[in-house]
Amino acid sequence: MDSFLFIKEDMKKIESVITSHSLCDCCIGRIFSEKKENYPEVGREIREKLKKEKISPDNCWLCNGITNEIDEFTELIEDKLEEYEFSTFLIGSKVDGEIIEKEDELIKTFSLSKFEPLKMEINREVGKRVEMDTRKTVSFTDPDIVAMIDTRFNHVLLQIKPIYIYGRYIKKIRGIPQTKWPCRICKGKGCRRCNFTGKMYEESVEELIAKRILDATGGDDESFHGCGREDIDALMLGNGRPFVIEIKNPKRRSINLKSLEKQINKFAAGKVEVRNIRFSNKDEIIRLKNSSFVKVYRAKIIADKDISKEKLNEVVHLLRNRTIKQITPSRVAHRRAMKIRERRIYECKVLKVGIRCAVLEIRADSGTYIKELVSGDDGRTQPNISDMLGRKCKVEELDVVAVEGE
Repeated sequence: MDSFLFIKEDMKKIESVITSHSLCDCCIGRIFSEKKENYPEVGREIREKLKKEKISPDNCWLCNGITNEIDEFTELIEDKLEEYEFSTFLIGSKVDGEIIEKEDELIKTFSLSKFEPLKMEINREVGKRVEMDTRKTVSFTDPDIVAMIDTRFNHVLLQIKPIYIYGRYIKKIRGIPQTKWPCRICKGKGCRRCNFTGKMYEESVEELIAKRILDATGGDDESFHGCGREDIDALMLGNGRPFVIEIKNPKRRSINLKSLEKQINKFAAGKVEVRNIRFSNKDEIIRLKNSSFVKVYRAKIIADKDISKEKLNEVVHLLRNRTIKQITPSRVAHRRAMKIRERRIYECKVLKVGIRCAVLEIRADSGTYIKELVSGDDGRTQPNISDMLGRKCKVEELDVVAVEGE
């Protein structure tokens, strides 16, 4: 092999570099060869042509023996990867800052035109070996796992691509929140107030769904992303509310979603049900968070005086296609920004009327505070059903019966 076909630097410059610095064959090849392979052989040919003494990697001024450790780095990474299921991967590395400074010094001092950083060589060579040993594929754009080898301490850190699962959930009982609520007193640490659970509520929609998914994937943790949320005391009915659950550091990726859906529904029976789960991605979380899906609510309202059916029908007629203004409700003011929100009421109709009660169906913009639309919240929502009806009203039961737009 004529390695010099791949070298652009003049031999005088090359001789100057390797005369002034004790470099191993691998580093000589890496500094001067355009072809990113067989560095030790290229370096040996250059050194022999210039009749220079061989320097062992351990005594190399630049790499200080790291080029001799490629096989060891490979073994460390493969040992770490054994417990994970993956199809694609990428290798990254960290090297001592002193080595990077020396590389910069050589480039600047000798105006070198071709110089591959040591970390790039490590990434490529380790990657080739891992690819061959595991029969998995290197991906530079979207790997399942990134393995970072810290060459200073021979330590491997894995960055695992999350699994994203999309679905819709139905909440069949009142009194459970959508997501985990840390205890307000101990902030999740555990105290007498929360019975040392660290939570305000014993269970949530998130936990009921996540438990079986974490079991199936071997994930460390999860994040739940819902398309809005219903009140703790509200049901979520109809076709359910869209969500994406993000599973962090999964050990298993090939999971049967049809079987998993059955397991979730068995575990959460009578409380929560999921439908049509499928694999998703991070972009879908952004889509759900940025979308404003129209929602349909069913509200049972109670009044302080008898309700006139005719008057109620008049009120709901006036609310149709009406824009309302809502100042942040007093019940959520401690955790929501104080501002005025404009929301559209598209449809409002009476389903049932009693003496002092009624059931309404309301189709409205996402983010409409239905309880305040009924009560008025001391004038913070205008217009409101209480003022229009001439009765103090409140919502006794609230259900979300449809999330439209999917």
